[in-house]
Amino acid sequence: MAKASQSAGDVGGQLEREVDSIYLGGGTPTVLEAGQLRRMFEAVRVQFDVQPNAEITVECAPGTLAPEMLEALLSCGVNRVSLGVQSFVDGEAAAVGRLHKRATVVDDISRLRAAGITNINVDLIAGLPHQTAESWKESLAETLSTGAPHVSVYMLEVDDDSRLGRELIAGGTRYHAHFVPDEEAVADFYLEAGETLDAVGVAQYEISNFARAGFESRHNLKYWTRQPYLGFGVDAHSMLVSTAHRAQAVRFATADALEKYIAGSPQETTEISRPAALEEIFFLGLRLNRGVDLPEVAGKFDPQAVDGLRPAIAELVSQGLLEHDGDFIRLTPRGRLLSNEVFQAFLAPDVSAKA
Repeated sequence: MAKASQSAGDVGGQLEREVDSIYLGGGTPTVLEAGQLRRMFEAVRVQFDVQPNAEITVECAPGTLAPEMLEALLSCGVNRVSLGVQSFVDGEAAAVGRLHKRATVVDDISRLRAAGITNINVDLIAGLPHQTAESWKESLAETLSTGAPHVSVYMLEVDDDSRLGRELIAGGTRYHAHFVPDEEAVADFYLEAGETLDAVGVAQYEISNFARAGFESRHNLKYWTRQPYLGFGVDAHSMLVSTAHRAQAVRFATADALEKYIAGSPQETTEISRPAALEEIFFLGLRLNRGVDLPEVAGKFDPQAVDGLRPAIAELVSQGLLEHDGDFIRLTPRGRLLSNEVFQAFLAPDVSAKA
């Protein structure tokens, strides 16, 4: 953190000292010792001007909130906690290596509230091994019963970055891979979550995120609205306004392996040109339920830039993936399920240059 100014300068980024959101995670920061957590936050406050009303989030695995850790969170100014629940059905959680049970989550939320932390997120995953329509309803019902004001619902991603994903790709049975629901069922689970949460005032505001009014994640909104952010640690990603005239912003990331990070491997840097920034506005902004304001985009760039995308927009509307709402375009419910296909329509080859 002490080298933040140097790191920003090295990549040609403008570093802002005022901070209105801090987010610690992924991984499980609460497995640290309480003293280690305190030192991390002390380092942030020494280097940056943390605003009095800052949103300060820490990710927690259920069952890791020992009394001394909860006390440390409070002393560090943490006012938001995200719990990696994944499922309230004990068998499903165990199938993917989660160590907690439903009762653990309920107890954690109760103790967080008693300590004064009421801004709580619950993560759920649709598509876990052994998950059924009935068990998904159970997880949703338990989520609502906790009263958590923010819920994240992710559809299981199949890739080779996880043991389960690799086994699914290989068509094997290890890690309960042969009990994973099919894609149609997972899509149904996702749609049902949206309907169930919305019915009780936990409204969808982004593809994977739902919140009661005023509890939307301020930190994550920065990503989707392209505001500057600075990351620390292994495989930490950042985006800052660029000081170079040829670029609109600069994105950079630290080494993705601990050994390389400790050895001081150079950061991977990408300059974001104005055309690339325009594309980012669409594929990030469309993640939000409010969508993208076309006249606003035209004002930031130029009308011709938006006009050039109108044929692609019209085609996506005709396919039922986008819809117009006045000056805005937004994803339809079907478009959210096929969002990667929609985003691809706004990407051109070779939009960015490596520094």
